[in-house]
Amino acid sequence: MAHSGAAPEDPAAASRGISRRTQSDIYRAGISGTRPRVPVDVARLETAARKALSAEAFAYIAGGAGAERTVAANRAAFGRWQVWPRPLRDVSSRDLSIDFLGVRHPTPLLLAPLGVMEMAHPDADLAVARAAASLGVPYTLSNQASVPMEAVRDAAPSGSHLFQLYWSASDELNASLLRRAEASGCEAIVVTLDTHLLGWRTRDLDLAYLPFTRAMGIAQYTSDPVFQQLVRERSRASAASSAGGAYAAAEPAPPVRLTPQAVAAGVRIARKGAALTGSKSVRENLRSPLPRAAVETFLDVFSTPALTWDDLAKVRQWTSLPVILKGVVHPDDAIRALDAGMDGIWISNHGGRQIDQSVPTLDVLPTIAERVAGRAPIIFDSGVRQGSDVFIALALGATAVALGRPYAYGLGIAGEAGVREATRNVLAEFDITLGLSGHTSIAEVGREALRAI
Repeated sequence: MAHSGAAPEDPAAASRGISRRTQSDIYRAGISGTRPRVPVDVARLETAARKALSAEAFAYIAGGAGAERTVAANRAAFGRWQVWPRPLRDVSSRDLSIDFLGVRHPTPLLLAPLGVMEMAHPDADLAVARAAASLGVPYTLSNQASVPMEAVRDAAPSGSHLFQLYWSASDELNASLLRRAEASGCEAIVVTLDTHLLGWRTRDLDLAYLPFTRAMGIAQYTSDPVFQQLVRERSRASAASSAGGAYAAAEPAPPVRLTPQAVAAGVRIARKGAALTGSKSVRENLRSPLPRAAVETFLDVFSTPALTWDDLAKVRQWTSLPVILKGVVHPDDAIRALDAGMDGIWISNHGGRQIDQSVPTLDVLPTIAERVAGRAPIIFDSGVRQGSDVFIALALGATAVALGRPYAYGLGIAGEAGVREATRNVLAEFDITLGLSGHTSIAEVGREALRAI
C-alpha cells in the first residue's frame, strides 16, 4: 500500500512483505517532511487520541471497569512472555495468511466490534470498514454500531464482515438482526456473552455519560423493523398511560431537568429519529414521541441477564451462519461451547470493561487451546496493542487475534486513514516479529517460539 506522500512506491519493498513496505513508505515520505498520520508508538497513539477526542469519547473508548485492574492485567500478561530470536534461517518470503471458518484470509488479524464509533469520528463504522477492507482484515460489525449494517456493507462491498450480537431480551429482534446480517453478507455471527450486565465503568460514571441515552450507537436497532414495531408499541402504551387508560399504572420515567445539555441531547435524539419518523426535519422529530421512545425501548431490551446455555439452541433457528461465542474466559466454558455445537471460541474479557480484577485472557489462552485441541478456531482479544502481542497470542494457541482500542484511536485522530495506519502498523510489526523469530508462516509458530519469564 503506497503512502500518499510524493515519494514513489518502492517495488522491491512491496515484494518483501508488509513490514518492509510500511517502513519504506514511511521513510521515503519522510524525505519530504511527511510523518505518519497517527503515532506508531502505542503509548503516543493513546496520548494523541486523548487530545483528539472529547473527554466523553476518550473515557468511553479507553476506560475499563472499576479501578481498571483488568485493563492493566491484560497488558501485564504479555510481559510474562519473551520471543526467541532465531537468525540464519531463510525468512525472505513470509506468509501471514490463515484458514478461518473455511476461508483463507491474508492475515491473522480481525477488527473487534467496537460500538458508538461516531464518538471518535463522523464516518464511524463506514471509515473502519473501508480501512479494514483495504488491508484484507475482517471487520466484526458491532450490534452497537453508529451505522446500519447494510450501509457498512455498501461502503465496503469487498470487505470480509462478521456480525456481533448482543442477545436482546426480544427473541424476535435477535432473529431479525441475524437475518439482516446474513442478507448483508456477514460470514459469521459473534454472540457476545459477557455484557448481560453493564460493567461498572468508572470513567463514564464520573462523567455521567452513556452514549445510548443520547440515541448514539443504536443504529442497528432503529433500522430494524422488529425494533421499530417495539418502539411504536411503547409509544402507544405511553400515550394510553398519559390518558389514564389501561397502562396508567405503568411506572413513569423520571423527569429530566431542563438544562442546555438536556436540550442538546434532545436535539441529537431528534436527529437520530429519522429512521423511525421518516422525516429529516429536526423540528418534526422533536414533536414526535418515537425518537425518545426508541432510546427507552433500547435501554429495556438491550441485553438479558436471564440468558443461559439452553438458550443458545435458538441461534441455530435464527441463522445458518457459523456461530462464535465471545466472552469466554474459563476453560470449562470453552468446552461447553463446543459441546453445544458452536463453531468457534472468542477468548475475551471485553478489554477489561466488565469485571475489575478479572482473569487476564492471555493467562488462560494456553489452557483453553490445549483443551480445545483444534476442534474449533480460537479468536483472542483483550490487551492487544502491537504486532509482538499478536505473535505471542498465536504462539500460545490462538487461531486469529482481534484488535480493538488501537484502531479506535486511529479513527479519532485521522479517520479512515488513521484506522488503516494503526492496523497496518500492527501487521507490519507482526511480520517483522515472525521473520526475526525464524518463521515464514503462522503454521510454524508454536509455544517453542516463546520463553516464559
